[in-house]
Amino acid sequence: MIHGVNFASAAAGIIFYSGSDLGGHISLAQQIQQVTDTFQQFELNLGEVAADDFISKSIFYVSIGSNDFIHCYLSNSSNVKTMYQPREFNKLLATTVKQEIQNLYNANVRKIVVMGLAPVGCAPHYLNSYGSEDGECIDEINKVMVDFNSVMKEIVDKLNHNLSDAMITFCDAFQGSMDILDNRQHYGFETTTEACCGAGKYRGMGMCLGPQMACEDASVHVWWDEFHPTEAVNRILADNIWSGMHTSMCYPMNLKDMTKLNQ
Repeated sequence: MIHGVNFASAAAGIIFYSGSDLGGHISLAQQIQQVTDTFQQFELNLGEVAADDFISKSIFYVSIGSNDFIHCYLSNSSNVKTMYQPREFNKLLATTVKQEIQNLYNANVRKIVVMGLAPVGCAPHYLNSYGSEDGECIDEINKVMVDFNSVMKEIVDKLNHNLSDAMITFCDAFQGSMDILDNRQHYGFETTTEACCGAGKYRGMGMCLGPQMACEDASVHVWWDEFHPTEAVNRILADNIWSGMHTSMCYPMNLKDMTKLNQ
């Protein structure tokens, strides 16, 4: 475990019932509880002092939130749209993330990377379902993503100011993704609209159910299926998170700089 642990759960969201339509999953709060349970194992194996030092020098990566829109708000699961305006829903999500970051801080975590949301309104599923004529992204969806990122970045700034020794960075996945969409030829992509695997217009209908549905070369596609980007896109974003290789999308520092602090 000391080399890295992944607590991610498929279909999980920031709030508990996001993704519940897809079956059992582990929400963000439950994942954070698993993190603190793991810390107890560190203390048993390393001793309390060594464990605290190890945790404070480790980097924690928090990337969650898309499912709160895809499988909750945009699908109007549990009539959530009738309860929250987009801005209110964003504040609910961001405030929940803030509390979990504080829970990590209280457990001696100091270095945290918080990912923002990507341009969900450009996903093939929504291009298809909203009737995009020529592959234009759905602005009304993307505006909500931009607003969430703005709220989350502001919260990260405040946490860095209020929490002693905290080194929290916010990485704007929307900004990094739009750079790829706007400069697809530079990055070697042939299409920014059609998924590699799926059915219907833009291959935005249904998940990838078998190899016969997939394209021959996923690396020239931005989208793997109706919602998820390809490995090629994730590699570019990972390079940006690490060092800002292609475009600067992390504030106030990238991951490479964070690793140099208090080693």
